[in-house]
Amino acid sequence: MKSNVSIIIPLFNEEDNVLPLAESIDKALNEFSHPWEVIFVNDGSSDSTCKRLEEAVKLLGSHASIVELQRNFGQTAAMQAGIDEARGEFLVTLDGDLQNDPADIPKMVERLIHEELDLLVGWRKDRKDNYLFRKVPSIIANFIIGKMSGVKLNDYGCSLKVYRAEIIKSVRIYGEMHRFIPAWMASHTATSRIKEEVVNHKARQYGYSKYGLSRTYRVLLDLLSVYFFMSFVSRPAHFFGRIGMFFGLSGGIALIYLLYVKIFLGQDIGGRPLLLTGIILILMSMQFFCTGILGELMTRTYYEASGKKSYMVRKLTSSSATAWRT
Repeated sequence: MKSNVSIIIPLFNEEDNVLPLAESIDKALNEFSHPWEVIFVNDGSSDSTCKRLEEAVKLLGSHASIVELQRNFGQTAAMQAGIDEARGEFLVTLDGDLQNDPADIPKMVERLIHEELDLLVGWRKDRKDNYLFRKVPSIIANFIIGKMSGVKLNDYGCSLKVYRAEIIKSVRIYGEMHRFIPAWMASHTATSRIKEEVVNHKARQYGYSKYGLSRTYRVLLDLLSVYFFMSFVSRPAHFFGRIGMFFGLSGGIALIYLLYVKIFLGQDIGGRPLLLTGIILILMSMQFFCTGILGELMTRTYYEASGKKSYMVRKLTSSSATAWRT
């Protein structure tokens, strides 16, 4: 039985790209061996994108649909909206600017299924973008994200990705975090199930990029959030405890030194800045320890109240017998 595939495309002010994109999708998937649907997400466009999308749906037929957002929420929110609406067992995301090639979709889907992967990321090896303003920041970001997440990929920023639906639907993305989806998924699946595939990349023909360097500071903040949630979401006391131990140890060393100076050297320590510094460090240490304990309580409350588990089961294998062994 063939698996269903949902293709999700967020768009914001891409009126000139919509119809060429629809035509390229129709051509690329004309002989695709899997049933498929395409979901266009209009991210609050202020131009004629919505009108062009209606024409695109007529071109593609009943397996195309439009999700129109109330306003411009950003690429991540638009992508999440498409993921929520998707019905396929496998999901594909790509940009609506014609830089991603829909012709890469069939081979990526087949590889993901054949190799039993959970995520296959496109790698724009021959990227057609400005070197200084697009490629260099991307190289730096890929290195940092790879180091922090443990998922080593050449191109985190490529929107052309193929997902196993049951995994990506268990991940909620916010802010600018669509760039960190491989890192988020690494907290739900083994990194060995995340691979990359060299894909085509084309220079932009119409319009201009809406999601550029202006959001760099948001991406950096989101990167810190990703690091925390990947490493400490179920054990926040370890995160805050480490900081607390550092401050506590520093303050303790300072106070022990002053105690030595007072008792063995007979010097006055009442007016020394180090005394106040040591006391403040100890108090900060206690605050971080208390924050970690509160974080642990909140984490347990979250999991118990939401019914969510701190793990995911891929497959459960048992014998046909259900009797207890005695």
